[in-house]
Amino acid sequence: MSPRLSRITVLADSDTRWKWGAAVARQLAPEHVLDAVFLRSRTTPTERQLAEVGITPDSRRELTAAELVDDPQVADADLLVLAVTGGAVLALIHSLGRAWEDRAHRPVVVSGYVGVVYEKLVDGLLTRAGTDVVLANSRYDTGRFRTAFAGVGVDPDSVVECALPFLDGTPYAPSADRPFTLTFAVQPSVPKGRAARTHLLERAAAHARRHPEREVLIKLRSLPGEQTTHTEADPYQHLVEELAEPAPANLRLVYGHMGEILDRTDLLVTVSSTAALESMHRGIPTAILTDLGVREAHGNHYFVESGCLASWDDLDAGSLPRVRPEWAAAQGIGVADPYAGARARIAGLRSAGSLPVLRPYYTPQRAGLYLEGLLRRHGLGLDGRPLPETPVADGGVRTVIRRAAGRGAKTLYGVGRKRVAPALRKWGAVG
Repeated sequence: MSPRLSRITVLADSDTRWKWGAAVARQLAPEHVLDAVFLRSRTTPTERQLAEVGITPDSRRELTAAELVDDPQVADADLLVLAVTGGAVLALIHSLGRAWEDRAHRPVVVSGYVGVVYEKLVDGLLTRAGTDVVLANSRYDTGRFRTAFAGVGVDPDSVVECALPFLDGTPYAPSADRPFTLTFAVQPSVPKGRAARTHLLERAAAHARRHPEREVLIKLRSLPGEQTTHTEADPYQHLVEELAEPAPANLRLVYGHMGEILDRTDLLVTVSSTAALESMHRGIPTAILTDLGVREAHGNHYFVESGCLASWDDLDAGSLPRVRPEWAAAQGIGVADPYAGARARIAGLRSAGSLPVLRPYYTPQRAGLYLEGLLRRHGLGLDGRPLPETPVADGGVRTVIRRAAGRGAKTLYGVGRKRVAPALRKWGAVG
């Protein structure tokens, strides 16, 4: 009989979280078979979004949280990476813990964050408490997380220092073989509001006009109608058609893998995207925009000590901000083999024998009302079991509504593909 293959399952609910979870899986166990399970929701990634991430799993399925609870393949995995929202992590720890209570084998369960943690630290952290490993993306986060866990009686050793798993790529070097390239990494929901987003786009276009020798790329996240972790109300694809002046020839809208875009970038500009950390890791000049203020609502306050705050006026004048080495080191940038500690933690859990029963911090006794609400949102009850389908007024069931919503999303995606894509091709971004 051939030996059982070691398997790692990544559960993800959006393109961004799949990027993080799949990259974590490759860091933790590059030799394992990689199984992708997508939590069926409005943000389930499209084929285009998956291709853009660039990591192809060995198998792929879509499940609801209720279906996942009794799924034998998930239970038999060696590692389970929960690349989902904190509420979904809590619901699954509670329900899987009960479903796996009498099993001789269960996966080592890993959770973490897809980017910098600049808000709702305690909210998100305590929903992840109870997983075997909680990944902290920096020395700074590790200290904050362990302090919070110790304060509420959760084992602080479950927090393991690492780094964002996609901090890689070749070190930056200017090239005479291409134009100087400024890349503006946009975000779906930062800033919010049409006026603010139009302002940033106008400034990018003005920079391109001021510097005709440069190429200015607007790095897009998704097609209109595609769902992402955060909803994009005013896509730049639409706003570019409404510029006060026609966009200059050296301004282009682009999609693609962020790493490939950074390969040809000389200056990365963003409000607060984690692309900034990828850029800093490579040594690329990086600007965190201050035009709309340095505010918690924008997330750029996280970068206050980075040395990279700059306005479009600064960039127009030639500023090329460089990250402060001491700040970069505290954020896990430039660390050699940052996942060694996590691999050691997992090996230690395995060598100790059978794993303890999964138990979240929030229990029916400690916070029953809160827990019940999160469980119900994912189709689960306080007993950890799937809830029955609930009839609705017209005699149908919620499943019908979900399917209708899915059809609506596909219609929007079709509009983006048929109407917006031709406009993008005009700018040379989509071939």
